[in-house]
Amino acid sequence: MAITFKTVAESEVTISELMLPSHTNFSGKIHGGYILSLLDQIAFACASKHSGAYCVTASVDTVDFLMPIEVGELVTMKASINFAGNSSMIVGIRVEAENIQTGAVKHCNSSYFTMVAKDDNGKNVNVPGLIIRSEKELHRIHKSIKRMELRKERQAHASTVHLTTSTADISKKYKIKIDLIA
Repeated sequence: MAITFKTVAESEVTISELMLPSHTNFSGKIHGGYILSLLDQIAFACASKHSGAYCVTASVDTVDFLMPIEVGELVTMKASINFAGNSSMIVGIRVEAENIQTGAVKHCNSSYFTMVAKDDNGKNVNVPGLIIRSEKELHRIHKSIKRMELRKERQAHASTVHLTTSTADISKKYKIKIDLIA
């Protein structure tokens, strides 16, 4: 079967939504959980558009809330495929909030979702490769590969962790009191 390819632009998705009082947390700012829900939706749309298949969220790698979002701001999310593997894709999402009265725009969040394409029986399906047409897209590919390598390193390290730091060192260095019950 021939490998197919798509440009990054062919799968880009942008959504905008006005933030309402019903989206707020107890401090009056837009609830992070609400933004996460929107992020998952746009990641699904972008990955499904690229793959032509139903997609599921495999992991969320990095969700940095940089600035609070206020009621009445227009939130715009821009998603693109940053990397395509066999059946998985890394979707990069940028979140901006615009004060619609002043026009001021702020970068509020950057996130990276790994999405996996599935068939009707829940089996992984191959996704198209990526055609890179700009330095920016090439930079995103390199960053995605680096994040994948770091994740594999963390996973390998987590499975081989040994208690090499003494209990006294932990108690001095961190805000931890160790009081083991036998």
